Amino acid sequence: MRAARFWFVTWIALILSATAAHAQLAPDPSGPHLALRLVAETTTPAAGNEVTLAIDSRPQPGWHGYWQNPGDAGFPARLDWNLPSGVTASAPAYPLPQTLLIAGLMNHVFEKPYAPLVTLSIPPGLTRGTILPIRLHTEYLVCTDQICVPEAADLATTLTIGDGAIDPGVRARFDGWRQAIPKPIGSPATYQIADGRVRIAVPYPADAPLGDAHFFAITPGVVAYAAPQTVSRDGDRVVIETRASGGEAAGSLEGVLRIATDRGLSLTAAPGVVASVDAGSTGVRAALLAFLGALLGGLILNVMPCVFPILSLKALSLARAGIDERHARREGVAYTAGVVLTCVALGGIILALRAGGSAIGWAFQLQDPRMIVVLFVLALAIALNLAGLFQIPTPRFVNRAAGSGGAFLTGVLAAFVATPCTGPFMGAALGAALVLPVWAALAVFAGLGLGLALPFLLLGFVPVLRRILPRPGAWMRTFERVLSVPMFLTALALLWVLSRQTGNAGVALGIGAALVLGALLWLAGRRQARGLAGGALAALALVGVGAVGAAAVTRLPHQASVPVAGAEPFSEARLAALRADGRPVFAYFTADWCLTCKVNEKVAIETDTVRDAFARHDVAVLVGDWTDGDPVLGRFIQAHNRAGVPLYLYYAPGAGEPKVLPQVLTPAMLAGLAE
Repeated sequence: MRAARFWFVTWIALILSATAAHAQLAPDPSGPHLALRLVAETTTPAAGNEVTLAIDSRPQPGWHGYWQNPGDAGFPARLDWNLPSGVTASAPAYPLPQTLLIAGLMNHVFEKPYAPLVTLSIPPGLTRGTILPIRLHTEYLVCTDQICVPEAADLATTLTIGDGAIDPGVRARFDGWRQAIPKPIGSPATYQIADGRVRIAVPYPADAPLGDAHFFAITPGVVAYAAPQTVSRDGDRVVIETRASGGEAAGSLEGVLRIATDRGLSLTAAPGVVASVDAGSTGVRAALLAFLGALLGGLILNVMPCVFPILSLKALSLARAGIDERHARREGVAYTAGVVLTCVALGGIILALRAGGSAIGWAFQLQDPRMIVVLFVLALAIALNLAGLFQIPTPRFVNRAAGSGGAFLTGVLAAFVATPCTGPFMGAALGAALVLPVWAALAVFAGLGLGLALPFLLLGFVPVLRRILPRPGAWMRTFERVLSVPMFLTALALLWVLSRQTGNAGVALGIGAALVLGALLWLAGRRQARGLAGGALAALALVGVGAVGAAAVTRLPHQASVPVAGAEPFSEARLAALRADGRPVFAYFTADWCLTCKVNEKVAIETDTVRDAFARHDVAVLVGDWTDGDPVLGRFIQAHNRAGVPLYLYYAPGAGEPKVLPQVLTPAMLAGLAE
């Protein structure tokens, strides 16, 4: 019944997609959305031998083809061979697919060039010079995230019986295609279905690396494709546990275990008993480590230029005369609640959007120029407040909720303006959060908030720390003016990011918003100086200018930046080509709105020391610009267990997996990579 429903839904979707494609894409002169070519490893095979054919498949950007088991939707390519008498063709061997989750449906797809391999068996006894015409008619489905188009192609090549010689260049190309095909694991695997769950035990050495593990089922009707998978290591085996599809498999279960981003092992599992792995303690340890990493990362965020002024002001507020112990603790708890709840809310949004198929990460909101406008207005208002132009009023409902002078709202503000920054420990911790259970992931985001709020929380609860603070006095006003400088610089940086996303029109809009906001806040400050109420005017100016600016801004097509001389824009195809040539590769992923990224680029990556070292050792540099939230880059970043940028990878020649570098770089660290 489930299989019938699957095919019914697939064909209905196909019919609707074909109708939409006919209406929307028929005039497209660019040809097929999946270009196919039949390539023979040798055109002169020897009689009685075998020859490998590759179906060289190249999707257009934004389109994808399907694996042999497409997942919850779609269908695999149908191959109809027309072969000379005695020649037989094997089933195609597919490379490792990618996962694509759309609207809760898991798809097994290829978004970059790929090549299924087919082996032809040539009958013995054929004389040299015998012509063997090979014909293939194939029907397949090609899709974007929104529409699907059924296509067909007629492919052909001609073989001539000869000595079986293979051109070295062709051999190298086929070697690359064969490397992408999952290798047989060579040992028996076992699976068990019980209580609506399926467990698969795969022999795998305990000391062998395992990253980004995922099981792709070839046999249908066993595994629920979109269900989360728990991968546990138990000595010399790996146990995959997930939800069963609802049916009982009568025989063996075939599939592929992904063991790295571009490597997989094919296996056949027989029915049997699979003892469960006590993943509870392992999961708790992983969650605890991620929580501690997020805690330390949040703590370091306090020294960032957009957060430090806010923390300093809240700390100095506790130094004012008349604040008793109870009041100080209320301030600390309220500020912490604002920070933690904001981080958890942002984390919950990230998890929900990723579950829906979006490839987003930390600071995802900064990929939208409207949010940049809002943050620019907010940072400018804070800077003008610190400069003494006006006083920020505290809404009464905040006082009632937080119980302490707007500390809750200040905590919300501190967490929100900290999102462009990523420090040490944060990347790995937030990356781990994306593969942990939801409860553990939200705990990691809460740990980030707790780390960010910890200094002020300690000031509220530890009297000796408050006594260390300088006594209040006239110097505090001067200190506030000094703190306005980093906030003005933050606003200027946001204006630069806005220019990168929207062009000169965005800069003009930002300057106009700054002038209007400054004038209105100056009027509010003048009223406050005369003892009149100016809070309503200040709040209206902040909300009004931010809302109008966000509504008026228009995104332009983003031009990816490649700041390093000789660097190239990142693509997985280019990375594969460079690695096939045996060159070392330094790939880094950045965004205009990522403060940590830009500091690393100026302090380390773009220095003469690094440039000269890379030139001496012929290190190729690839730059992935994630400013506009490119989903292809997002999925690649996610595959390396990171929740966002920066991400720095070094591929040594001949190495299987890249070296993941720290999120704070030094010239010596980069220069020493190729030594």
